[in-house]
Amino acid sequence: MSRGRLQDRVAIITGGARGIGRAMAFKMVEEGASVMLLDLLADELAQVVDELKALGGNAYGITSDVSDRSAVDDAVSLTLKKLGTVDILVNNAGISLADSLEEIKEEDWDTLVKINLKGSFFFVQSVIPIMKDNGYGKIINISSRASLGKLSRTVYSATKAGLIGMTRSMALELARYGVNVNCVAPGPIATELFNSVNPEGSEKTKAIIDAIP
Repeated sequence: MSRGRLQDRVAIITGGARGIGRAMAFKMVEEGASVMLLDLLADELAQVVDELKALGGNAYGITSDVSDRSAVDDAVSLTLKKLGTVDILVNNAGISLADSLEEIKEEDWDTLVKINLKGSFFFVQSVIPIMKDNGYGKIINISSRASLGKLSRTVYSATKAGLIGMTRSMALELARYGVNVNCVAPGPIATELFNSVNPEGSEKTKAIIDAIP
């Protein structure tokens, strides 16, 4: 592949089998990076890795649960073994559950916090020593516009708002080591996650499309 802006860089992307994570993987490989993708969707993950390799990319995949601290550490260790370092971390893995205030269950709250918030925190903790030793690192946390509040997504919104606050604190602490931490908060994107709660053809989806200039 041709040399790009990320030539010889190594990136870990969580939630890499679908949606935003998948798109980022293809773009990073196009720009010359080697990528380690994580997801629980083993078959889809394997397909993405195969497609990236077919394009000449250096790509690996791990079926892993980001809410499991030991699994996170194992994934980072495997990345070091296969690719030598970690320059970029994209914390993209996340889930969304409908959560009426009166009906939300404690286990749903815990699941959302574990995946959307704790998983990102675990990964940052695990790669910090590598990035500090390198004097270089780029960490990108994927939040959501729902961080500002969203109907029937109270807990999801809380986790995404928490991710923004966490990012700001991380950026302040890690800047002295040459590690940049940023957060992206996308609006509606037609990913599998979005479509699972906003079916194609629904009134809400139509309203979003009609609002586009």
